[in-house]
Amino acid sequence: MLLNMKDLLCVANKHNFAVPAFNISSYSMFSGVMEASEEKNSPVIIAIHPDELRHIGVDMIVAIRERAYKSKIPVCIHLDHGSSIEQVILAIQCGFTSVMIDGSRLPFEENVAVCKKVCELAHAVNVSVEGELGTIGSTDSTEVANQVIMYTKPEDAAKFVQQTGVDTLAIAIGTCHGLYPAGMKPEIKLDLLKEIKAQVSIPLVLHGGSNNPDSEIGEAVTLGINKINISSDIKAAYYRKMREVLKDERLREPNMIEPPCIKAMKEVAYAKIELFQADGKALLY
Repeated sequence: MLLNMKDLLCVANKHNFAVPAFNISSYSMFSGVMEASEEKNSPVIIAIHPDELRHIGVDMIVAIRERAYKSKIPVCIHLDHGSSIEQVILAIQCGFTSVMIDGSRLPFEENVAVCKKVCELAHAVNVSVEGELGTIGSTDSTEVANQVIMYTKPEDAAKFVQQTGVDTLAIAIGTCHGLYPAGMKPEIKLDLLKEIKAQVSIPLVLHGGSNNPDSEIGEAVTLGINKINISSDIKAAYYRKMREVLKDERLREPNMIEPPCIKAMKEVAYAKIELFQADGKALLY
């Protein structure tokens, strides 16, 4: 069942759960995420970053769409962190059902302008749009020392939604992209989330969902987060297992190497689906 994100997250917003957005960068990863989601009867967002799209190629989107159509669960194919109108148009043309335009590092007025333009383009063909307000941190050691986190202001979030017409909004409440290095402790500002939720009725998105304490993520779901991005956690599990498998130098066939990696990744996906309270929620669609 292929949906755009507006229709997918409308149900999550109404029933107070979060849909996992798993970033994939190969068909094996995609297949594993779909299997895990179907086994848990959970809706799922297949998130693909422009860098990942360049790697897998636009032709693979045809196969992803076909698999989604045939699935019993709701599936959204989402462009993650599109940074230009050109990237958004390419995603729409090759079959994505949702796009993100990330103008979070632009001045407020410029972010509004580019997001509004993307909404005009995407909504005309029933593609939903995610915007971002505030900045998500980085765990990259070369960036941590100098980065300045700009938290989302509740009053700005309300204005942004009203002026742009976005369907979902990614907010900055303290998470970071990537896996946290030793000594770096994430701290999600749950009180800020409550304030934003009180002023914004559309579904809210949490980026940088990997490697955060389950207790904080679980509470964020309870307080109104409806989409959580997971990339590093599933990829780390996948490639950790692959490094282990490849110690046997006799192995050379993908159908011998990749199944254990997919299984390891699926275990992480199961845990995220349950933490986000999305298991069994496909029945609501």
